[in-house]
Amino acid sequence: MTSARAAAGAPAGALRLWIVASRPRTLPAAVAPVLVGTALAISYEEFRPLAFLAALVGSVFLQIGTNLANDYSDARRGADTEDRLGPVRVTAGGLMPPRSVLVGTYVAFGVAVLAGVYLTAVAGWEMLLVGALSIVAGVLYTGGPRPYGYAGLGEVFVFVFFGLVAVVFTYYAQAEEFPWEAFALAVPVGLLAAAILVVNNVRDLETDSRAGKRTLAVKLGRSRARILFGAMLSVSFAVPVAIPLAGGLSWWVLLALLALPLVPSLHRTVTTRTDGPALNGALAATGRLLAVYSILLSAGVLLS
Repeated sequence: MTSARAAAGAPAGALRLWIVASRPRTLPAAVAPVLVGTALAISYEEFRPLAFLAALVGSVFLQIGTNLANDYSDARRGADTEDRLGPVRVTAGGLMPPRSVLVGTYVAFGVAVLAGVYLTAVAGWEMLLVGALSIVAGVLYTGGPRPYGYAGLGEVFVFVFFGLVAVVFTYYAQAEEFPWEAFALAVPVGLLAAAILVVNNVRDLETDSRAGKRTLAVKLGRSRARILFGAMLSVSFAVPVAIPLAGGLSWWVLLALLALPLVPSLHRTVTTRTDGPALNGALAATGRLLAVYSILLSAGVLLS
């Protein structure tokens, strides 16, 4: 990336650089599943405040570590070029030395490990196994000899680890059991988190394709990736209807449907626009949708 592009997109100050590198627009994907899993624990009178805090810290720093590892690895592989439509990346943009980003990755994952150690102490070896797998998956997303993020599996990773694993094991850390409702609640959370990545990859489709990064959007093509995005949103809003019909939580979980007004403009932007600013806005809007949806769903679970 040229120095002109880096200078144009560079924020001032070291702290601002680290905030940019952590990609705050993606952090709702880390917070949302912990809120939903904890709401279910509270509704079953199994709430453990310290386990909740440890799960929240672990999830957030796992996300930050994955983002930093992605920033470092994409720059080394030449995937972040100067014609990308998204915000400037600190490694490829020359804003931070690669070694500093790598050290930041280790620190973020180290904080996640410390949170995992506490969760292991209070909830058992299962938490240690899940934490280790989550970190390995975060590193291998764009790192290692065969990064699965370059093979169209990024959305699967997000759905599994920031949906199923995060919701179910946040609940398990407090109640030490696996009710089916935890898995059901994890589905919409994981889909909306994965939808953030779909928007990101639709935006970067051309540059990823030129760099040999075979994301799911590259494999499907823009039109089918947009259809996938719409399907993810549709299923996410169908699940709260299905849960009480299946004899689970009460109809209060339909509070999540109050987030529906956020969908039409977001869907229209993703399915009709190709310019970077519009899709960057859609990326942030998808994160907001996940946050609002999860707060409403958590409230509905508590009222259940």
